[in-house]
Amino acid sequence: MSNCNLKYFTIISVCFLAFISCKKDKNVAIIPDQINTSGSRADLTKDSIFLYAKQVYLWNDALPTYEAFNPRQYNSSTNQFTNFESELFTISQLKKDPNSGLAYEYIANSNGVQIRAPKFSYIEDLVASGKLTVAPDSKSAIQLTGEGNDFGVALAAVGISSNYKIYLRYTSPSSPAVIAGLARGDIIEQINGIAIGSNFDAEVNTINSAFDTDTKSTVTIAGVKKNGSRFNLILNKAKYTSSPIYKDTILNVGTKKVGYFAYARFSNTANSVETLNGIFTKFSNGGVTDLVIDLRYNGGGFISTAKHLINLIAPLSINSKTMFAETYNSLMQSGGASLLRNQPLKDQNGNAQYTNGRLVTYADVNYSVSGNTYKFEKTGPLNNISKVVFIVTDKTASASELVINSLKPYIDVKIVGKKSYGKPVGFFPIRIDKYDVYFSLFTTANSLGEGNYYAGFTPDAERADDVTRDFGNPSEVCLSSALSYINSGVFTSSVSNQTMSIDGKSSTAASLAIRDAFVPRFFNGMIAEPKSSKKD
Repeated sequence: MSNCNLKYFTIISVCFLAFISCKKDKNVAIIPDQINTSGSRADLTKDSIFLYAKQVYLWNDALPTYEAFNPRQYNSSTNQFTNFESELFTISQLKKDPNSGLAYEYIANSNGVQIRAPKFSYIEDLVASGKLTVAPDSKSAIQLTGEGNDFGVALAAVGISSNYKIYLRYTSPSSPAVIAGLARGDIIEQINGIAIGSNFDAEVNTINSAFDTDTKSTVTIAGVKKNGSRFNLILNKAKYTSSPIYKDTILNVGTKKVGYFAYARFSNTANSVETLNGIFTKFSNGGVTDLVIDLRYNGGGFISTAKHLINLIAPLSINSKTMFAETYNSLMQSGGASLLRNQPLKDQNGNAQYTNGRLVTYADVNYSVSGNTYKFEKTGPLNNISKVVFIVTDKTASASELVINSLKPYIDVKIVGKKSYGKPVGFFPIRIDKYDVYFSLFTTANSLGEGNYYAGFTPDAERADDVTRDFGNPSEVCLSSALSYINSGVFTSSVSNQTMSIDGKSSTAASLAIRDAFVPRFFNGMIAEPKSSKKD
């Protein structure tokens, strides 16, 4: 029998549309059966978004009745998908954080103006993204499988608007940029024959447009590398498989050996686990006793990968102790979210799962706190870590923050950089018609019950993101400060004393504005992979 068995469909008016979807994705899930079956396909989708939210959304206690909310009011003939996003935005703003007085999912731009989008939840149009099955990371240029399809660069502007430099913030391993010999810290002076650097406010749109691989497949750039040599080359958009590691190395600091690695994303098992294992084996063989883990651009990914990294870092002495716990809403915990019977339980590759021939659904999962409390299960050879320093920025989120928070009760953990994003919540996809909806579904807390870091983690040492130097360079501002703490127990004395080299001249990091220029889409989230608690 097909996975798209019509026994799951109770709305006659959408059966034909669902059949079309099934031909593209045999694991498509279904609109719930509580809704008024009259109306357009869009109306039914709007109803479904609300009714699922009433059952599974983390803050569902703030949602009114269907009649009071009236999902079908989000109506337009020109941009249907925007209406679904508007509905989700309204849902996301109903529950207020008592600490701030703002919605838990409130987010503002750099000028403090609210962005009309949820901070955590989002909707993905599977047809528009060209997807056939769930791979919950289409918001990123490089997916959680490691697959990229772009130029492989992110950029930052350093200086004042009337006199600035565009630096490569990072280059993705195996990308066209890396193949061309480019790396973090290289400077771009011309884009498509146009000189840049004299008016950032006027030129930023030109920069962003040139590197937007949704609309561009080629860009010509010229500039100077860190070693002083000049380059003039053409980058062509290409597909590639990227390692999640920007760089790893062992650094000698005083009498200590420090293991350092810069980690891009908590990608799936196939892309991350073997690579991480190899790095920690290298660290163990090299006599590493302390770690600096660079998560400055890591927006998260799979919780299973985060747990693996935590276990690689953790000492054997804390085996079987609580790592962290996930908490769903009370209806989910009691097993009352009946609509989840329409949602096939999928693996990392988007494949439906079966038990003795029966399709397993998200309704088969135990959502109690006890059923979602995870213990340390030490893996890997490194077992003598003294200190761990994490480098973070406002792009450090979700699974990255989970790793930091889970280790804090047990070992000496410090943070260097800028305040992190603040996302102690996670999700898994809810399929509604041709959309995957990522509602905020659960919150996490460590063994001490600490987890409400909605404002992000405040660094122990606030430092600039020194894009003028490559990952792993001991002189890079954040890494230098981290190494100082590991060596002496204190951070470098003052931000104003730390320098970044611009045009061969040293400037204080504190005096330089460092702004986003082109930043590719990156995944921001924490993906749970629930396990079925029921057996046939």
